Amino acid sequence: GNGGAALTGVVLPGRFDDAMRVAVVRRYPGCRAGVRALCLSLVMLGLIDSVALAPLAAAAAVLGGGIGVRAGLTVVAVAGVAAAGLLLALPRLAGSERALRFRLGRWLSPRTTSRRRLSEAWALVSACWLLRALATFLLLGTLGIGFSLPLSLLVLCAGAAAAAVPVGLAGAATQVGAGAAALIASGVGGSQALSVTLAGGVLGVLTGAAIFLAAIVWRTGISLATTRIAACPPQGGGASARWGS
Repeated sequence: GNGGAALTGVVLPGRFDDAMRVAVVRRYPGCRAGVRALCLSLVMLGLIDSVALAPLAAAAAVLGGGIGVRAGLTVVAVAGVAAAGLLLALPRLAGSERALRFRLGRWLSPRTTSRRRLSEAWALVSACWLLRALATFLLLGTLGIGFSLPLSLLVLCAGAAAAAVPVGLAGAATQVGAGAAALIASGVGGSQALSVTLAGGVLGVLTGAAIFLAAIVWRTGISLATTRIAACPPQGGGASARWGS
């Protein structure tokens, strides 16, 4: 689903990537989750994403940047704290007597995530953001801006904040523009800032395409193996049947 979203995000407006995720996962063989459950999982994942990004945004705000940049990073960090509070309170809110009176509350109550699962998801998403921060750190140094941890965190937070916009020109284009604007506001030249964010966007699309193709190859291999096994039953079973007859 994420691989397909990375491809469609190049040309389609924001939030169409989420529709692509739902469509791919829903049509994947063996998926028993409905569209509503998949949409809920994306909302929960978005909240966890905000929680995982909050420490990085707070660190970037402390390490440097202008007043406007620090204010934007502070907003991202506060949003992450608010998302954490909502995630922790959601099971209790959905299971309350008042919420269970409504159809939405009765549907949501058994589908809330436990704190253990939330912690596991937060750890995995946090590891993902740390890897992306390291990749951006290396990319900044490679393209001549210099190895700067504050700038790499700033690019990540700006792109993540742009991805949260309900409707944009295009998912990838919006994130590239937001990252470039953040770098320019920090004193980086316009051409260098654009080259860094474009390179990061291209790498993201290529990674998504590789994951998408790998999933297709994997599923095709499983289908072919299953078909071959069904068409060629074990010889031992036939021999036993003949001797038994």
